[in-house]
Amino acid sequence: MFTSHSLQLSELSLSFTSLEHSPKPSETTSFIHPTAVVHPDAVIGQGVSIGPFCTVGSSAKIGNACRLYPGSHIFGNTELGERCILMTGTVVGDDLPGRTVLGCNNIIGHHAVVGIKCQDMKYKTGDECFLEVGDNNEIREHTSIHRSSKSNEMTVIGDNNLIMGSCHIAHDCKVGNDNIFANNTLLAGHVVVEDYAHTAGATVVHQFCCIGSFSFIGGGSVVSQDVPRYVMVSGERAELRGLNLEGLRRRGFSMQEVRSLRTAYRNIFMPIGA
Repeated sequence: MFTSHSLQLSELSLSFTSLEHSPKPSETTSFIHPTAVVHPDAVIGQGVSIGPFCTVGSSAKIGNACRLYPGSHIFGNTELGERCILMTGTVVGDDLPGRTVLGCNNIIGHHAVVGIKCQDMKYKTGDECFLEVGDNNEIREHTSIHRSSKSNEMTVIGDNNLIMGSCHIAHDCKVGNDNIFANNTLLAGHVVVEDYAHTAGATVVHQFCCIGSFSFIGGGSVVSQDVPRYVMVSGERAELRGLNLEGLRRRGFSMQEVRSLRTAYRNIFMPIGA
């Protein structure tokens, strides 16, 4: 009995490591581990690697050179662009009307859940719902990104965003390009984030708020109003803390541009006699 169990454990261990030790797929051939469940109607591109215990649904489309690590899953009408990586435990898509689309070169971290049903009471069973993700995003472990709440809405993530571990992006959010969300940043429904914004850890943003480009939100802040472009805010109810000077410097703003922004900030937010 001991020998039998030892053999079973050994075989299981080998199945988990075989993706790593098997010959990597060439540019034209794909590798599908024998324990993976891949529907025959799924569209698999060239040079794709699908590891042990993965699931690929009937309506899935996987682009060239994608890699699915052990125990990652693709459900529903879901499309992955080229060279996407799904780490262990990732779930992308849902068996719902509508669609989830990821562009190229996206990395989805361990146990992240992307493109599933929203948590909005407005959603009605049977309605189409949508998520569209651009290119070159890194979405880290345990992050959740939900589809839209209505068929005429869409959750959108742009390009080149770093979304760190355990973040949440709710239904109908619109996230632009080149943003950084630190761990446990939580965006409620219908939040708009423009470009080059940066949130520190444990930031909470109320529904329908807009986070302007080049802004910075301090750690532990609760944002219940729009955040103007170029500024820093922080606090349990976030308040203005001046220009985001470090963010502007990193993005190559000239001293003249910064001086102009200082003048505009004083005129708008620190008027004489206010």
